[in-house]
Amino acid sequence: MFYIKSEKRPLHHSKPYENLIFCFDLDGTLVDTAPDLVRVTNETIAKEGLEPTHYKTARSEVGYGSRVLIKNACVRARRKLSNSRLDELQSFFLERYAETIAEHSLPFPGVIDTLHTLRKGGARLTVCTNKPGYLARPLLRELGMTHFFERIIGGDEAPKAKPDARHIFMAVGAEGARKHIIMVGDSYPDIRAAHNARVPSILMRYGYTQVKPYKLRPTLSLDHFKDIPHCLSQIYEKS
Repeated sequence: MFYIKSEKRPLHHSKPYENLIFCFDLDGTLVDTAPDLVRVTNETIAKEGLEPTHYKTARSEVGYGSRVLIKNACVRARRKLSNSRLDELQSFFLERYAETIAEHSLPFPGVIDTLHTLRKGGARLTVCTNKPGYLARPLLRELGMTHFFERIIGGDEAPKAKPDARHIFMAVGAEGARKHIIMVGDSYPDIRAAHNARVPSILMRYGYTQVKPYKLRPTLSLDHFKDIPHCLSQIYEKS
């Protein structure tokens, strides 16, 4: 694994995060989108006459996309769907989600203040999400978060989505910036993409992954987003 090399800066330095590029996942890392995604899943399966699905289980499946959310909710309700019907329901889901994208979704605790701290400290911030870009940008705009990020690159806009390393490099703007990148995410595609790109990673344990953190092998695991600025020295120590 390749880790960041950083010159030692005094604590009073006005730009302590200068030259660092943070590449953030979106769903389950920056924003708790599960309430809206599960809500729309329930609206979708209601077209099949089904009752709302189990929230906690569906929440853990959010990272796998709308098709999986619909299919698994129907499996739990013992309803079989043809591929053509699943296509129809997924189209409805995507239209409905786009219409009401931020009805209940909110940034996780500490996200806004921490993004501000990192930007003020000289860091560059980007978003690298497997969510389609046409949904990611409106979501961040509705939440008033767009101004924090230099780039917002959806999974449909990269040469190949995470865990492919090229998604990270497109989000940050250049593969040559590798030594300055930190990938921050909550699930397998994020941490695996960091491994593939040979950059350090921070796993947010409050997210949507079904995999135990130790199995993902991130550089660091955190419970609180606000701890990111304070943990960077631990990444440097692993250099």
